[in-house]
Amino acid sequence: MARSRVRVAGHFGELLQGRLGPGGSVVLLTLPCPALGVRAVRVAAGAALSLRGGLVSPALARRFLGGLRLPLRGCVALFPEAVPGGGAGMSTAALVALARLAGWRGDKLRLALACVAAEGASDPLMLPEGGAMLWASREGRVVRAMAPLEPCEIVGGFVGPPRRTDAGDGDFADISDLVTRWRGDLRVQAALAAQSAARRWGEAPAAVLARELGALGWVAAHTGSAQGLIFAPGTVPAGAGAALRAAGFAGVLRFRAGGGA
Repeated sequence: MARSRVRVAGHFGELLQGRLGPGGSVVLLTLPCPALGVRAVRVAAGAALSLRGGLVSPALARRFLGGLRLPLRGCVALFPEAVPGGGAGMSTAALVALARLAGWRGDKLRLALACVAAEGASDPLMLPEGGAMLWASREGRVVRAMAPLEPCEIVGGFVGPPRRTDAGDGDFADISDLVTRWRGDLRVQAALAAQSAARRWGEAPAAVLARELGALGWVAAHTGSAQGLIFAPGTVPAGAGAALRAAGFAGVLRFRAGGGA
């Protein structure tokens, strides 16, 4: 049955992203973020589908829904809770929200493949265990299970201009060594996340702040502007958010991650 409103949570960058071996698949380990997402609301009836919000073009939405054999009519408003191109999964969340609004209850991997077909790449937002798997984002497939992120707190925001994902961009570092070393230890996880982000962005603003504020590491969107600091629970220093704002971060937020958060 079609619904009248849906919310799909996004993510906040990737703990790991790169190639699995030289010339291998582009893979990622996402950082789920329940604090950010997309709301889809059916605001008016109609014989055809129209969209408000600018996240997804009506033509792309129709192709995507048609591939899933999902009829969706009327005017649908999409409300992103983060800037598109920030690396928080707003475009994938919008597609998943449209599918669920139209009544999708089918196989989640089929939905992932439909998102990849529409966008060229997809975050694993449609999978409840998406934060504990190595995901081939250009292929819509699970590569392997990964140790889930240990409980932690993230303080982050968006720095610099939005950077929308270019599915044709293959300029990613080999992270096979980081994948092999990933295990269920927050200090190890934070250090590996920082290495992955540094291989993409070098000495980024979050790297500097992580040292200044005593964070265990930092995390970044590898195709967006999101950057954040990783802290053990209860260790975020007073004024951390203010320090990010002073460094030019926008949309500063703090959220719990890992441990089923």
